[in-house]
Amino acid sequence: QVLLEESGGGSVQAGGSLRLSCAFSGRTFIKYAMGWFRQAPGKEREYVASIERESGRTYYADSVKVRFIISRDNAKNTVYLQMNSLKPEDTAVYYCAAGHGPAQSPEPYGYWGQGTQVTVSS
Repeated sequence: QVLLEESGGGSVQAGGSLRLSCAFSGRTFIKYAMGWFRQAPGKEREYVASIERESGRTYYADSVKVRFIISRDNAKNTVYLQMNSLKPEDTAVYYCAAGHGPAQSPEPYGYWGQGTQVTVSS
């Protein structure tokens, strides 16, 4: 059973930065692609970024490209999301997910964290 635990959320003013972390446990981390998704009130869960298992190749939603950076530390079993130049529209609960392919839709991810709130004020 994979367990995922996000941390690092909080409140920040527009233009600021936050770094989210997601600690992975229960299985072999390197065998899983990792993704970040977010969900704002009244909206569907939205893809943010993903990273491949071994190559570390990264993918981003157009809305966060250049501003956000996803990375993974396979020695620490942790995936990160560095968020820069934050905008009010980035406000959402952010979830990390683990699966067998760096997909841009939620369905292929079999494991999810509980989420961490990010609030960006103008």
